[in-house]
Amino acid sequence: MSKIYLYFIGFLILFTACKVQKKEAIHTADHKPKNILFIAVDDLRPELNFYGAKHIKSPNLDKLASQSLVFNKAYCNIPVCGASRASLLTGARPTRNRFIDHNTKKDEDYPNGISLPQLLKQNGYTTISNGKIYHHKNDDKNAWNEIWQPARRWRYATEKGFEFRKKQGRGMPTENAATADSTYLDGKLALKVIKDLQKLKQSNQPFFLTMGVVKPHLPFNAPKKYWDLYDRNEIELPVSYQQPKTTPKAAFHNFGELRKYATIPKKGDLPEDLAKELIHGYYACVSYVDAQIGLVLDELKRLELEDDTIVILWGDHGWNLGDHKLWSKHVTFETALRTPLVIKVPGKTKGTKTEAITEYIDVYPSLAELVGLEVPNTVEGKSFVPIINGESSQKDWAVSKFKDAVTLIKGDLFYTEWTKDDGIAYARMLFDHKTDPLELDNLAEKPAYKEKVKALALELRTKWGKDFLK
Repeated sequence: MSKIYLYFIGFLILFTACKVQKKEAIHTADHKPKNILFIAVDDLRPELNFYGAKHIKSPNLDKLASQSLVFNKAYCNIPVCGASRASLLTGARPTRNRFIDHNTKKDEDYPNGISLPQLLKQNGYTTISNGKIYHHKNDDKNAWNEIWQPARRWRYATEKGFEFRKKQGRGMPTENAATADSTYLDGKLALKVIKDLQKLKQSNQPFFLTMGVVKPHLPFNAPKKYWDLYDRNEIELPVSYQQPKTTPKAAFHNFGELRKYATIPKKGDLPEDLAKELIHGYYACVSYVDAQIGLVLDELKRLELEDDTIVILWGDHGWNLGDHKLWSKHVTFETALRTPLVIKVPGKTKGTKTEAITEYIDVYPSLAELVGLEVPNTVEGKSFVPIINGESSQKDWAVSKFKDAVTLIKGDLFYTEWTKDDGIAYARMLFDHKTDPLELDNLAEKPAYKEKVKALALELRTKWGKDFLK
């Protein structure tokens, strides 16, 4: 083989590599990969101004959205925190036996999966886990340079609230205390993330810095000034505060997560005053975490890191605030599956919105592509970078599950089956969001939809993942 031929082959390989890097990666002026600020918010509904809900006061999230690509149809793959986070961070689908509930551990359920922080760390990133990223503090511990969580002592601000919790278990479902933001966990979290930004500013390494925000998870505790932003007399129960007889009983639950708190009756509907107090508390918590996220984003700008940093914000799943007379998540109605998802890519995004259906397993390959890293073959999601680049999405579906229920989201249709281990359905529901956005009219058992249900059932099985029944 001639030297000229070898030189030519070497040049061709080098040229191809450079071309791919230029096409796929986003670099700063000095050719460093972009940093990533990764903000995860627990139990955050897409009930925000930039999603059309004008009653929530969240100016910092609104500002971030105005600089981002906003996903109007983003869906978690499972509506429970531990499993949703493990699924997103590995890019792998939940199955009947993997990523099941809040107690999920990535290291136990998917030890061979290369997580997003692990991939980034292997490629020179400083990776810091702050707050609630995985459900368990030390899960996937080798993926992180540092893991930090605030002490749990400050779940309640007052000694009365804290002592009551010690005696009763979960404690009161709300707390309205005239206290500083930093009394609660998320205030402490914001201060830690700000210190990290200041430290990372001095580093020559790109960073993957996370901010795992706890609120608006129960209990709905926030400083009084955030409660004062809302008038409870103006709060109303949702229009969907009903459980139609056509909906399978399997679709509902007794919202056990909430029942564990004091003052919550053990069964039956909540008294209206209590329901409105909870909604009020939820709103206050959203405004509280908005302020903490704002502090971090302001510091990112002050340190002149904005132009070098991708910012992504997501809620781990939706949450029911009386929708279908339910509270908490743990169902496959849209209120539990649809989530807020925004991504700010410097020089690329500017407040546009997309109707493209996006699953949370799509986050991993998208971030990897944005910083020019090859995605491991364990990742099942599909990158949404083409949407960021202004192209049309080729994907119009998502699959979510919880326990026996598995849902295919296809265009405006939400089709759910409850199946046992053999994959055979024992209950079904189908909603068409064009005519029934509140999901009150189950079409699955109507004769006119027999063929549609049959087609959706087949499609669900082709898209729920090759390992779903394993």
